[in-house]
Amino acid sequence: MSSKLFIGCSGWNYGDSSEKGGWRNVFYPDNKTRKLSYYSQFFNTVEMDATFYNRFYQHMTQGLFVGIARTTPPDFKISVKVPEIITHDKRLDINKDVMVDLMTFLDKISPLKNSNKLGAIIIQLPPSFTITESKKLEEFLNVLMNNTDVQSNNNFAIEFRHTSWNTEGVLELLQHYDIASVLTDSPEREHLEFLSNENNITSRSTSVVRLHGRNTTQGHYWYNYLYSQKELEPWVEKIGRINQKTATIFVYFNNHYGGKALVNALQFKEMINHKPLPDNEKKVLEYAKKYLSNKLL
Repeated sequence: MSSKLFIGCSGWNYGDSSEKGGWRNVFYPDNKTRKLSYYSQFFNTVEMDATFYNRFYQHMTQGLFVGIARTTPPDFKISVKVPEIITHDKRLDINKDVMVDLMTFLDKISPLKNSNKLGAIIIQLPPSFTITESKKLEEFLNVLMNNTDVQSNNNFAIEFRHTSWNTEGVLELLQHYDIASVLTDSPEREHLEFLSNENNITSRSTSVVRLHGRNTTQGHYWYNYLYSQKELEPWVEKIGRINQKTATIFVYFNNHYGGKALVNALQFKEMINHKPLPDNEKKVLEYAKKYLSNKLL
């Protein structure tokens, strides 16, 4: 099997200057830049996590996603994160009408699916959601995957955030439904190393990799971190092996603070393709690296 590979960042709408954690100056030329249009010149996918946060999601309409679809190139993919009302507030409890919430969500993002722009649908569970609530997960997946309207042409992926999910039974459950177990890179002290194991591939259709960063100096501020190329090398090798197991791979760099994800995503593209970047991408990478190195001095 030879997979389709999509590499990008988690989010794009970071309008602040890099000193404040944004991408202006380090990537976006100015405040007038149309961010997604500019971003999609350099990457073939993006993860939209604003859908997760209720303060943003409640104001979203189908029209927003029509605009996103029209703004991006034909082969561009947008992965979306399931709203927190489903994963964190109602904790996948089918007795709390989470399927109604999910159908509303899928209806909102339907322009992405209709335009063939929809990537993975990521269900990120909270760290407090442990295997003691496995019954909720099983019931949710059973209802989810037996609903033909939901299942049809949708690629779901679940990201665990607690070490208790490191069991064969969970992997077998996801494999049964052809749902991806999200592979992640995160700080060692979170004890999530099992999520970096490329042998834990549970879907032949889709794999999702999210590199969060490894910063531990500011609590859970993982994403203020710049990976070295040496730290990325094992992931290049892992993607090579995943390539033999699944049809489509999405790789997202979530270490977005100050534009660090941009640097690592472009480096990763060059490393995994084993050839120099196109001139426009190389220019952006070198500028961002120089900009950040000056700021870190």
